[in-house]
Amino acid sequence: MKGTHHTPGRRSRGPGRVLGLLLTLVAAIGLTSTTALAAPRPEDASSARPARLAAPRDTVAAMQPSWNLGNTLDAIPDETSWGNPPATKALFDTIKAQGFRSVRIPVTWSGHQSSTAPYAIDATWMNRVKQVVDWALADGLYVVINVHHDSWQWIAAMPTDHDDVLARFKATWTQIAAAFRDSSQALLFESNNEPQFDNTTDAQGNQYNNELNTAFHTVVRRSGGANATRLLMLPSLHTNAGQDFLDVLVSEMKSLNDPRLVATVHFYGWYPFSVNIAGGTQFDATAQKDMTDSFDRIRTTLTSQGIPVYLGEYGLLSYPDHNHPARVEPGEALKYFEQFGYEARTAGVTTALWDAFNFLNRSTLQWRDPALISQIKSSWTTRSGTASSDRVFLAKSGAVTARTLTLSPNGQAFLGLWQGGTKLVQGRDYTVSGNRLTLTASALTRLAGDRAYGINATVEARFSRGLPWKIHVTTYDRPVLSNATGDANGVTVPTQFRGDLLATMEATYADGSNAGPTDWTPYQEFNEAFSPDYPGNALLLTSKFVNSLRDGAQATLTFHFWSGATVTYRVTKSGSSVTGIVG
Repeated sequence: MKGTHHTPGRRSRGPGRVLGLLLTLVAAIGLTSTTALAAPRPEDASSARPARLAAPRDTVAAMQPSWNLGNTLDAIPDETSWGNPPATKALFDTIKAQGFRSVRIPVTWSGHQSSTAPYAIDATWMNRVKQVVDWALADGLYVVINVHHDSWQWIAAMPTDHDDVLARFKATWTQIAAAFRDSSQALLFESNNEPQFDNTTDAQGNQYNNELNTAFHTVVRRSGGANATRLLMLPSLHTNAGQDFLDVLVSEMKSLNDPRLVATVHFYGWYPFSVNIAGGTQFDATAQKDMTDSFDRIRTTLTSQGIPVYLGEYGLLSYPDHNHPARVEPGEALKYFEQFGYEARTAGVTTALWDAFNFLNRSTLQWRDPALISQIKSSWTTRSGTASSDRVFLAKSGAVTARTLTLSPNGQAFLGLWQGGTKLVQGRDYTVSGNRLTLTASALTRLAGDRAYGINATVEARFSRGLPWKIHVTTYDRPVLSNATGDANGVTVPTQFRGDLLATMEATYADGSNAGPTDWTPYQEFNEAFSPDYPGNALLLTSKFVNSLRDGAQATLTFHFWSGATVTYRVTKSGSSVTGIVG
């Protein structure tokens, strides 16, 4: 992932035909053997040359699940620059104990390397990288190391500085290969993270990426020792799983005539949903199809043809983020990760969770969101039932009436509803018709209690396998905004949320054109153009948003809330001042 750094109190930032001779070689070494579900332990870290090498597909299968040590050795300029503490042996102990079988350790070399020939890497930095790798190997974890943010720092200049970039890339891998020449076969090398090249077409970028992958392969294989047979990962351009990118990668792997290669791609989901822009508030049919199509391409082009795939990064681009309001509604995120695990399992893909700081608290070694990580872990082995929403909203200003949700059992049997240890009574508290679950007015009245704004009670829809689906009974009234003034730094709009949660903001001018920095859609980007401040009882219109407004042209803002409520607000910029009024 590019640019995922953060500072305390701030948040960061992220995807393909002919197999010919490759398949012949794959078959010869058993690459197409059945993917293993149980992971054998990697070779001991001190062993340089195991007596018998496992088939690449079996090794990659044994690496599932995987985890990224993000924003650490890849941070710029130093290990702790992006807010994480130094990596420790205890960190890898924790990752191993949590059920992960491999780790990807992204490394940025540029800040510790001369920028001119001979492009020497600082010995202290190389030793630190080796120390961290050895800790992970000693825990019985498979390990992946790479050339990470160098991809956009200097490698991207290859179109205009071809010879120097190629020379530096070769020199970088020559030194890495030498340092890890005798490391266990449990260590894998990845050519280049998210390959990208300035001012190029995809066709041109593919050529540059192929050239670098070939150079990487040649340098490592010629370095000898365990590197002669070490598994090497080759990325597609941008690590994108589009069909054209996968086809080029397969052709490249065939041309290298080496069966001990692994394909690597990344996946961060349907972009509008991943960052909450253009109305992408839900993991809807479009976002689901984007996911299934991606894994269908990976399965058809790669894994079904015997090519092992390591999906080196996955997640959502802007969720979770514990330094800012959640862009993605938690229930929608749970549905995303639940289906992702299923799609990856059925496609035979090993997946590495991108964790910059947002999943595991590196200081306490505790998960920041236990419910989210539980869903991710569950998806490694089974499906879980979900529903159309994880909330039932009840307007405080009106009478309580029955509410209906649509269940998605995902192949499981619905067992009923529970509140804590108490099972609700079907017929009295809820009814089920097909996949339509209806909570009765009497049950909701009891669950809502004194009807204070916010979550009044939580019930669980339980299924025959997997995790239960939590449904939060929530009391709300339509939010109330007030008039406000601001300047180029933004506008703080006093807001009574009254138990509701913000989903998105729509912004247009009177002529129907879009207002805001994202001019291709009226629905602006959450936390970039606007952001809720729930503790501060305010809605923030950012400097980025107000500075994009036309001077003197009133913009109509429609705030959409998760209850279904909408509130209209009007904003006008006049010189350096901004005025906001209700209605």
